[in-house]
Amino acid sequence: MERVPPTLPNDIETLKALVSSLHQTTLEQQAKLQHQSTFIDQLLEQIKLARHKQYGAGSERWHRDQMRLFNEAESIAAEQADKVDGESESVEIAAHRRKRGGRKPLPPELPRIEVVYELGESERICEHDGTTLKVIGEVATEQLDIIPAKVQVIRHIRKKYACPCCDGTIKTASMPAQPIPKSLVSPGLLAYIVTNKFVDALPLYRQERIFDRIGIELSRTNLARWVIRAGQLVQPLINLMRERLLAHDYVQMDESTVQVLKEPGKAPQSKSYIWVQRGGPPDTPLILYDYDPSRSQAVPLRLLEGYAGYLQTDGYTGYDAVVTQQPKIIQVGCFAHARRKFDEAIKGQSKKRKSTIAWRGFKFIQRLYEIERAYKDAKPPVRYRARQDQAQPILTEMREWLDQALPQVPPETLAGKALTYLNNQWPQLIRYLDDGRLRIDNNLVENAIRPFVVGRKNFLFNDTVSGANASANLYSLIETAKANGIEPYQYLRLLFTELPKAQTVEDVEALLPYAANPADTENVKSAVA
Repeated sequence: MERVPPTLPNDIETLKALVSSLHQTTLEQQAKLQHQSTFIDQLLEQIKLARHKQYGAGSERWHRDQMRLFNEAESIAAEQADKVDGESESVEIAAHRRKRGGRKPLPPELPRIEVVYELGESERICEHDGTTLKVIGEVATEQLDIIPAKVQVIRHIRKKYACPCCDGTIKTASMPAQPIPKSLVSPGLLAYIVTNKFVDALPLYRQERIFDRIGIELSRTNLARWVIRAGQLVQPLINLMRERLLAHDYVQMDESTVQVLKEPGKAPQSKSYIWVQRGGPPDTPLILYDYDPSRSQAVPLRLLEGYAGYLQTDGYTGYDAVVTQQPKIIQVGCFAHARRKFDEAIKGQSKKRKSTIAWRGFKFIQRLYEIERAYKDAKPPVRYRARQDQAQPILTEMREWLDQALPQVPPETLAGKALTYLNNQWPQLIRYLDDGRLRIDNNLVENAIRPFVVGRKNFLFNDTVSGANASANLYSLIETAKANGIEPYQYLRLLFTELPKAQTVEDVEALLPYAANPADTENVKSAVA
């Protein structure tokens, strides 16, 4: 920093130059201090948010009273103005008696083994007059018992026939087509292995140990080979599911990372991606997983080739190209991502410096979600009218607030980033008003990613590209089955039994997760949470 000389000059012009220089230096120092202060605030936000992510609750829920503590004055005034004369926000709830949460009854379809307990002959005598006691009823209680997995060997014995008069004719009875010919794996065992890995996230090396405990030697190499063959076997179903998904006009899409060790041209520690699409008719939803080494815009262009309709995604710019190059695709945004950024801004600020901007943005979005919850089970036309009548005014107010708030908050802060995201995504975010079938967020497809993420935490990576593709195919069938209320193991057992026998497209279509006949196997249909 430039210092004042010990002896000041007497020349006025020289003094003016000195004062001007000192003033400029002061301005530069002030700007530097302001930049450093802003940078420190940003670091403190990041540290607090990181601590909250590690130690705090992950929920984005905030109690209504918490939000009111930090409401801006105009927000409170707006709420009061929104109230109809004579109405109150409070809701009267009639007094009621809460029922005790007793034990739920065991499923009636489970087999019962009755163990009857009777009094001994000496105990059946009345203590008063010596008369023999008679049975007047019974008290029954139930316990749940479990028998470990039953393992059996299926011997396929094919009879051979020959002509007794000559040696020219010999015939052998054929056996049904198998999912993996010339192997010891049956449809039931293959379904069991696939279910353990992709439903229960049980890695193959753990399954190897489980089989070893019951005296069966199955190497993880064989298990991996069978899983890959199973993924290749179901490819015709995946093709039909993709045709059906693209024929519908509403698709949600997201992606997540996966590691593939033996991928040509890439280091083992590099990231690849699983892309997930959810769509199809509402009563028979479809979920498709696709593996790709890239996260580039070329992937959605490939996966959505020929598609026309709504595409709901987060704010990732990789989807911009498909919307630009395919004008029949209408992009829909995700309010859950916008809300998450305001939630992070709230959690990243100190208690003494809570930003009313972040709280206000969060509350706007919560008001939109309250409308969605109220009309969750309504038919699309009813939900559309409710959004026009109730959500549209909130969004109009929110847009005016956003225009006022943007210049007030530094864009580098968490609150500034939340506002910027909201502003940039605004045309896509409000698109859900156009159709009652559209959802306010992309959560359904994000929920479809969770089973894959849980599995990734357990088996960490795929060894080969063929293994990654097989995993994507099997996840597609399993998650679609679950979304349609089909129990995965029973479905896979039916699938691996019948698919090798399929001769026509109609045979394959009958085995799709939403079309499988529950009567073809026991307990295929079940209540899936």
